[in-house]
Amino acid sequence: MRSYFHTMPSCGASPRSDATKYPIHRSVLARRSAALGGAIAKLLGVPLSPIEETEFGGGERKLRPLEDVRGRSACVIHSLFGGPLGSANDHLCEMLFLIGALKDAGARRITACAPYLAYARQDRRIESGDPVTTRYVAQLFEAVGVGRVICLDVHDPAAFENAFRCGTVHVDAGSTFVQHVASKPSGLEYVVASPDIGGAKRARHFHGLLQTALGRPVDYALMDKTRSRGGLSGTLFAGDVAGKHVIILDDLISSGTTVLRAVGACRRAARPGSMWPQRTPPSLLRRADCSTRASRPMKGRIRWW
Repeated sequence: MRSYFHTMPSCGASPRSDATKYPIHRSVLARRSAALGGAIAKLLGVPLSPIEETEFGGGERKLRPLEDVRGRSACVIHSLFGGPLGSANDHLCEMLFLIGALKDAGARRITACAPYLAYARQDRRIESGDPVTTRYVAQLFEAVGVGRVICLDVHDPAAFENAFRCGTVHVDAGSTFVQHVASKPSGLEYVVASPDIGGAKRARHFHGLLQTALGRPVDYALMDKTRSRGGLSGTLFAGDVAGKHVIILDDLISSGTTVLRAVGACRRAARPGSMWPQRTPPSLLRRADCSTRASRPMKGRIRWW
């Protein structure tokens, strides 16, 4: 099997200014992130070059770069979210092994680009004996020789930066979503809602960006949530959402339980529509639409960004 990595003629010859901000001579991506890496390469306007992937009996894998990286910088692109193509553990091991192979091949500096960082939510102890897995993952990256880690909308930016001793870059997608909302027809009334107290700071940041972009006040809402031994509780919802378009902001959707509870609370508060800026499976949106309308019919529909 083959995957690909893209090449750049030189640091100064990059076709895009964004690419020269962090100069990269080689950008490597595992096969399971081919679509993601291909989109990034297309955006940067650079070609792709291959690596070899081999899978052995028992599930072991080997990833070998096929182009010379000695003395050059490399960026490994791989999302660490579990799915049909492999678990988060599979993706994490692939990325670490590929980084190690590049380091052994003489790469001067390696940047790990992981839009979703596995175990980023396990960044603190809630109960006695809980592991701080985010820190352990950081130590693994540092052990194989990573010089910088780039992630998108991590669960807690401060915990992310503190876990790594190497360089970190946290990319905030909030401004992109603000542009999307601001492009909608004028005159719509919006409410930015956080589905739990832990995400209030994130939602407030987006709330401020949106107010600046629209040039007018935007309301804010908050829902209480308590998680204990895998279960969720809490029904408090604060905010005026009646007759307004609600933007439920969270860092990610995994099982969808949290956002379903938030959507249900908003529907019970009587509003015409709801939007949330995450990569959300259509099946989850159907569940949210059907389960909440079953309890109280409402006008409008849930829109998938």
